[in-house]
Amino acid sequence: MKLSEVIEKSGLEAVLVPHPDAEVAGVYTSDLLSDVMAHCEDEFLLVTVQNHKNSVAVCTLVGAPALIIVHNRPLPEDMVAAAKQEGIALLRTSLDQFGISVRLATILGIQK
Repeated sequence: MKLSEVIEKSGLEAVLVPHPDAEVAGVYTSDLLSDVMAHCEDEFLLVTVQNHKNSVAVCTLVGAPALIIVHNRPLPEDMVAAAKQEGIALLRTSLDQFGISVRLATILGIQK
C-alpha cells in the first residue's frame, strides 16, 4: 500500500511526506532503537515515542519510509531537518504505540 493511502486511512498527522508513493509493507513498533536496527524490515513504518534525530537515522538504516511519533510529542527542528535531508516521512498521532499499531495492522491487513 502507498504511504499516502496509509496516512489517509489512519488519520495520522502528516508533518513531512517527501515520498507519498513510498510502499508500506508493514509496521514495527519499538522505543529501543537498537531493537529497531536488529529487527525492523525494509518498507516497514516505525512507530515510536523517540522524538529525536537519531530515530530518523535509524529509519534510513533499516529502509523505513516513515517515522510515526506517538502521544503528539513535539518534533524538534533538528529532527525535522534530518528527516527532510534523508527523505523520511514524519507522521504524528495522539494515540499510544499500541493504539496506532493496531490501527495500522488492520489497515494493512496484517495477521500474526
